[in-house]
Amino acid sequence: MSQKFAGVKGMNDLLPPQIATWQRVEATARALFACYGYQEIRTPIVEDTALFVRSVGEVTDIVKKEMYTFDDKGGRSITLRPEGTAPAARAYIEHGIANTEPVSRWFYLGPMFRYERMKTGRYRQFYQLGAEAYGSGDASMDVEVIALAWEFFRRLGVPDVVLHLNSLGDGSARPAYVEALKAHFAPLTASMSEDAKQTFERNPMRLLDSKEEGLADPIAKAPAILDFLDEASRKHFEEVQRLLAKLSIPWTLDRRLVRGLDYYTRTTFEFIYQPKSGDSALSTAGTVCGGGRYDGLVHELGGPEKPAVGFAMGLDRLVMLLEAGNAAQVAGPTLFIGTFDGPLREDAVARVMRLRNAGYHVDFDPRGGKLKRQIERAAKVGARYFTTWGEKEVQAGKLEFKALALPDDHPQKTTTVELAGLEAWLALNAPPGKAS
Repeated sequence: MSQKFAGVKGMNDLLPPQIATWQRVEATARALFACYGYQEIRTPIVEDTALFVRSVGEVTDIVKKEMYTFDDKGGRSITLRPEGTAPAARAYIEHGIANTEPVSRWFYLGPMFRYERMKTGRYRQFYQLGAEAYGSGDASMDVEVIALAWEFFRRLGVPDVVLHLNSLGDGSARPAYVEALKAHFAPLTASMSEDAKQTFERNPMRLLDSKEEGLADPIAKAPAILDFLDEASRKHFEEVQRLLAKLSIPWTLDRRLVRGLDYYTRTTFEFIYQPKSGDSALSTAGTVCGGGRYDGLVHELGGPEKPAVGFAMGLDRLVMLLEAGNAAQVAGPTLFIGTFDGPLREDAVARVMRLRNAGYHVDFDPRGGKLKRQIERAAKVGARYFTTWGEKEVQAGKLEFKALALPDDHPQKTTTVELAGLEAWLALNAPPGKAS
């Protein structure tokens, strides 16, 4: 008996018709990001493990629990990328981009990998869309990436997404704030889990991102880093808020927002799905995009002192939100040509191929068979029109198109098209490169 295989748990196939929604998301991203001056980059799926330990943070859940890490045949420890910012920064440094252009705007789109507990919209292979801007520490760059994400959600029609905003300050604010957090959480260490205790010892700020039930109330009452900001960080954050107001982008000040990665400084933000009704496409409220400023990351990874800001969003959760509102729409062929057995079938197939080469979406059933079955196949693939290519049609020089979406008694159910004018009709009703 042959072995039956299944996909790896948490790593999903993307198939028609759902893939149509993914393609719409990706096409919208490419068009919009180009308007903002962001160019696509593609980094390898595997990187040196130390890259993520250094950038993401040794005490984060990603590094401690979730990374797919293994030794390659040369004995080197490599990791399937769990996020996109560190690889982008590595590429920025390795290729000396800072020496060739003062400001760089990049975006990436592709799969990431984390071995985490799966829940609605969260998988072990997931897809991220991210933006990275290097070279400017000005508040306008913070607002640029926020506005980019905001407009992206608006164009897609994503509902119930709220911008949460905070500032983590720069390095000068951290020591005093960390001491305040230690004093706040110290009396609770005896009741903490071992993971929480390690986080408390290594980086108490990570406790603010903890999901432990016993820490929910202490986290809500913990000191806020906004009260410890230096003057420069405070002014920077105030300018971010003023610019957002000028763009009419609403936000919620979230004094506990720290994000789950160690490299963030100053502005940090999340777009959170918060349904107005009790119904939720994600089963609960959840982050669909997160980002902020990470001015020290490039230098930390061995590059020059270059400020940076960006975001990443999970496309799996985003597609779920879109599909909850609208079913995936398949872009079907404009015309489906039914064929008969015999010499004319080859002529029909050849015409289909030529029309496709000219940029039109035309289809046929390679199996041939009864005309009724071919019509059923045309309807299944979403064809707008069906016609037959037989001896009668060729002798008359005319094709009768049937609009499959219209009822049989509709006055526009059938349209007669001259065989010689077939491509002209398609050009008028479906310009080259368009499905319909």
